[in-house]
Amino acid sequence: MAVRSVRARELTRSRFKANPYPFYARLRAESPVCRVAAFGFRAWLVTRYDDVVAMLQDDRLSNDISSRMPWIPRFTRPLTEHLLNRDPPDHTRLRKLVTRAFTPSRVEALRGRVTSLCEQLLEPGGRHGRMDLVEGYALPLPITIISELLGVPEAGRRRFHALSRSVMRIGAPSRLADVTLTLPDAWRLIRFFRRLFAERRARPADDLLSALIQAEEDGDRLSERELLAMVVLVLLAGYETTVGLIAGGVLALLENPEQRAAFVEGGVSGRTAIEELLRYTSPVEITMPRIAREEVRIGPVSVGRGEIVAAVLGSANRDESRFREPDRLDLTRDPNPHLGFGNGRHFCLGATLARMEAELALTLLFRRFPEMRLARPAATLRWRELLPMRSLDELPVSLR
Repeated sequence: MAVRSVRARELTRSRFKANPYPFYARLRAESPVCRVAAFGFRAWLVTRYDDVVAMLQDDRLSNDISSRMPWIPRFTRPLTEHLLNRDPPDHTRLRKLVTRAFTPSRVEALRGRVTSLCEQLLEPGGRHGRMDLVEGYALPLPITIISELLGVPEAGRRRFHALSRSVMRIGAPSRLADVTLTLPDAWRLIRFFRRLFAERRARPADDLLSALIQAEEDGDRLSERELLAMVVLVLLAGYETTVGLIAGGVLALLENPEQRAAFVEGGVSGRTAIEELLRYTSPVEITMPRIAREEVRIGPVSVGRGEIVAAVLGSANRDESRFREPDRLDLTRDPNPHLGFGNGRHFCLGATLARMEAELALTLLFRRFPEMRLARPAATLRWRELLPMRSLDELPVSLR
């Protein structure tokens, strides 16, 4: 019998996140556009590659769904009013402003810093022979880099990290209770950034936050509300996704010894390896939802005006109609038209930074610890219970 509907909560459980792909394969075959129940209303999940691409490029689907997110308190609205939830012309204007500050040259200039930080973070593991690669490596690397890029003072980074991780649940919680629990932290994070904005306006520095404050196009600048939303987006693009990619990439290589050997011995290029790990692990599993401005045909389903849809990137990246042997990790796969960073106008702003961080992190890790292995069975690992993300909560390894 075909799957008729699914509850969002079921898609967030750790045991589901560990291996969602058999279920997604079933959806592609039986119910490629499937009903999902979430937060008091029903939406559609789109699972086939071609349907996902068409959906992400369809102007009849709006990203501005704030009116359908009643669980978000008014004071936290700026945290969700970022580029991923905006349509043209606002999206066009805001992306042009932030792109001028988030340049490839600014990202490339971080290569040396990323390398030295990776080596620094691996030192304790070298001494002790064991470490949790999420807590000790995959997490502190991108949060440190994004903190430095934004200009968050070192003294405030621990608090910044804790608040940031907490409020990630507001835009797409796995259950409504998550919103209530994170409201105090959301208020603290807003206050944290507003104080930092005031400092940077008074004393600009050589960091992304100062560049965003000063960014201007035809006399147009970011408002305080837009600036806050943009910083939250930079967090999402440059931090949470990268944690999932690094940790998930390590696990994938440990579970595929032949591919790991090719990676360690230099038998594959770092570029193609990272693209395949993005496809295979899909750290951004489900896109932000969109709302139909008018009736839209998606695959076999007619989505009515006002209905909500979301694309399952994790399913599209394993679609057998697009990828040969999709469930096999192949670091030489080329071309590799994966959707790990989305598609269309909302393609991830932090893609260049995430790719660079992940390639350096994995290369330096396996070069230093070629005998690394899991400290306990993969089936016992905890995964973060966030609907849009697929990211390990822990990854204990033995390094000798």
